[in-house]
Amino acid sequence: MGISETPAVWMDREPTLDEELLAMGDEDVLEMANLGEKDTGVPGVIMISTVMGRHGPRVKYFARPGRHQPSFSVAVASEPRVVARSEDFDEKTFVRMAPLVMAWVARNQEALNRFWWSGNDLMNDEVQAFIAALEKI
Repeated sequence: MGISETPAVWMDREPTLDEELLAMGDEDVLEMANLGEKDTGVPGVIMISTVMGRHGPRVKYFARPGRHQPSFSVAVASEPRVVARSEDFDEKTFVRMAPLVMAWVARNQEALNRFWWSGNDLMNDEVQAFIAALEKI
């Protein structure tokens, strides 16, 4: 994040995971997990987290893991939709993967919402059980 850049700037673009983590305050607590294809049925990486930023529940999709990778975010809602996308995210990959990520979110919407709002209260074994219980597509 540049010196003059604030999270408000992100309304028009998808921040990298590194930018979002750097913007968090010292008091913020975050639980997150990078889920691969064996966990979701979706090729690539879906990052789930507890409350992060000033937006509602969402997941981030990356073609490859890494804090600086381009991504897109899908709202965890009764009708999932892409709510942000990195400008440099590959168009072919986006067209192929967005429907799969939205289908996975729809299938797991209730559980992902619970994790977003109260996952910070879970112990590691409970987080692992939560991830194992998520449905694959």
